[in-house]
Amino acid sequence: MTDVIRLLPDALANQIAAGEVVQRPASVVKELLENAIDAGASKITLIIKEGGKSLIQVIDDGKGMSETDARLSFERHATSKINQAEDLFNIRTMGFRGEALASIAAVAQVEMKTRTASTELATRILIEATRVIAQEPCQAPQGTSITVKNLFFNIPARKNFLKSDAREFSHIDEEFLRIAMAYPEIGFSCFNNDKEIYKLNPGNLRQRIVACIGNPVNKYLVPIEEKTDVLELYGFIGTPDIARKRRGDQYLFVNGRFIRNYYLNHAIVSAYEQILPEDHSPFYAIFLKIDPAKIDVNVHPTKQEIKFDDEKIIYHYLKVAARHALGKYHVTPVLDFDQEPALQTGMLINNPTQPKDNSFSSFTSYRREPGDQDFDWKKLYEPLKGQILPSEASSDYSSEEISASRQGIPSDSGLFRDEEWSTPDPYQLHQKYILSHVRSGIMVIDQASAHERILYEKFLRLYESGKAAIQQLLFPAVLNLDPSKASILSEMLADIRLMGFDIEPFGDNSFIVHGTPADLSGKIEGSLLVHQLIEQYRSDFELKLSTKERIAWSAARTTSMKGGVKMSVEEMKDLIDQLFACEIPYTSPSGKKCFFMMDFDELDKKLNS
Repeated sequence: MTDVIRLLPDALANQIAAGEVVQRPASVVKELLENAIDAGASKITLIIKEGGKSLIQVIDDGKGMSETDARLSFERHATSKINQAEDLFNIRTMGFRGEALASIAAVAQVEMKTRTASTELATRILIEATRVIAQEPCQAPQGTSITVKNLFFNIPARKNFLKSDAREFSHIDEEFLRIAMAYPEIGFSCFNNDKEIYKLNPGNLRQRIVACIGNPVNKYLVPIEEKTDVLELYGFIGTPDIARKRRGDQYLFVNGRFIRNYYLNHAIVSAYEQILPEDHSPFYAIFLKIDPAKIDVNVHPTKQEIKFDDEKIIYHYLKVAARHALGKYHVTPVLDFDQEPALQTGMLINNPTQPKDNSFSSFTSYRREPGDQDFDWKKLYEPLKGQILPSEASSDYSSEEISASRQGIPSDSGLFRDEEWSTPDPYQLHQKYILSHVRSGIMVIDQASAHERILYEKFLRLYESGKAAIQQLLFPAVLNLDPSKASILSEMLADIRLMGFDIEPFGDNSFIVHGTPADLSGKIEGSLLVHQLIEQYRSDFELKLSTKERIAWSAARTTSMKGGVKMSVEEMKDLIDQLFACEIPYTSPSGKKCFFMMDFDELDKKLNS
């Protein structure tokens, strides 16, 4: 038998290993910025072109490297951070694995210029796909400049998986802000396609957070601080006024390193019980200082996952500290003892945009009123006659047949009796579901999913026709966006105009909203609608949808009715009719069922089993 196991060539092995470290341009940015911080830089500049696909450059004024160290830094597992296994439990630097530069050089064209304070000439190294092309002396200031060009040029399959320039820059923006926020004492600047996006001067933590997130958040920041024998905790959490449906603005750092930890995130979010709607997430930027011996950062190449010696006690401290901070600044739940406890969760506190009219025709969040959960159970006992429909809707039955069943209209399919039958009015359960009698049993409709489906198909039709009616605003609204959102809105602009949005650029990262779709006039403030639309569009990027489908879905999810909306009988009837006029009434665009049916036989089985 011939031998089949062989050693991979170094170049191929490096490309395979690079897949864990370099997933997209943002991964390169993260590694290079962290190296600059470890080098003791006081000023760091990031330069991006075409979403990082053609150029990523990081320039720092750190201590630089000698000629030998510069060459050795591109070897795999070459690092100055650790010498022995025990050092893994005393890590105080951002990097330590010695993989970043080797991984980047395996999938791109890299140029490094570096000089220490003790040398007159810098060292220039040019590497392409792990192969050293040149190494020579050059003129350069103290510090290091690393230029990464044509990422994944030698792996076309990986390059094809990259998203649009705007999307890739959005990821870069996230990584840049995480690192900049963690080191407010360092000056950062960022250029995208020769345009300065950020210029962050050294300052304190609050100043850096406001510079990164935007001036409007300043008055909503609540300081949080706790010091124990186990950890030191400090930072800021946001009041409910700046809570969002998207989890993007949540930052947790351990020893200066951004981490992802859903368990600890839950500790912070749980402190907001009864003062935030269930589908909203609070803002926070919290920093933990923990003895390195009590954590393990060597879990994943991205170093964004950490194992803790005692995670439960950290959970406890986070939750207590957050509650204490909210209580200290009088951000506490308002209890209404006339309401059921279950209805207090999800009430909006201090929401200036909340309408007084709690009706189906409004498109924002709502306060539930006492008594809204009342239900007339007597109606459930009204006898109905009819034959059996399937227990769940499927494409085997048309929307016309289902609608006919609801209205008591005879159908040619033979599923329904043609005797005269009167349909009782639908009624609402917990302001979330609509119960509608059908001849063979009962139909339960999820009002939020149904409304989302209706609006989605409506926005698609408007997009395809390009004839959406526009309601001009009496006073145009000016939007001042952060660079990431501005880039996304610029990408969306031509498409959302087809749906009835009249928006035009207005200088650096600013836009003017002249008008919104006529059907939404008066139901949600124009600038707020656009902000929500951008947030939703950004969260839908990973979906495999066409541009028009993604925008239509984003618009539908932004403007659709949510749970907690009280509806009149006529509004419920209208929603049901519109749902079954849709091409695909069975599911929402996100795949949730819009309704299901339960026939009498199934009810009998459940009650008599």
